[in-house]
Amino acid sequence: GDERPMSTEDCMSRPLRIVLFLASSSFVAGFLPYASSVSSFAPSMRGTTSLSLRGGMSVHMSSADTQNIVVKQPDAKEIETASSWPTWGCGVSKFPWSYDQNERCLVLEGEVVVTPNGGGQPVTIKAGDWAEFPKGMSCTWDVSKPIKKHYDFY
Repeated sequence: GDERPMSTEDCMSRPLRIVLFLASSSFVAGFLPYASSVSSFAPSMRGTTSLSLRGGMSVHMSSADTQNIVVKQPDAKEIETASSWPTWGCGVSKFPWSYDQNERCLVLEGEVVVTPNGGGQPVTIKAGDWAEFPKGMSCTWDVSKPIKKHYDFY
């Protein structure tokens, strides 16, 4: 189609959602004079910030969306579901990894520390854990005990 940049009038005349990945809270502060409401404003940017701007425009910002690793104990249904997934394993090693899709996995053996790039907190994942990795995350895997897991990309 014929695409053109939106004008200020276009932005202010209809609802619009903008998603931004930010490294600095000063960028968020620049939007505050235009905000009609703010939710979960976190100067550290360790959470999500949503701004509703005059004219029906909203801005959703997060630096953590691609950094959050979920680790939990799986329930019986998750264990059953994962048992049909393919398996992957590796020995003691350290390597970079990037996710171009979401991944969920059930670790069957071993232990790894996964450290998101960009200052995210290292997360230890071990045998029996269910872990979820977000699309877009880049990290380092530091496998301290040979690992084997069922995995599913979605």
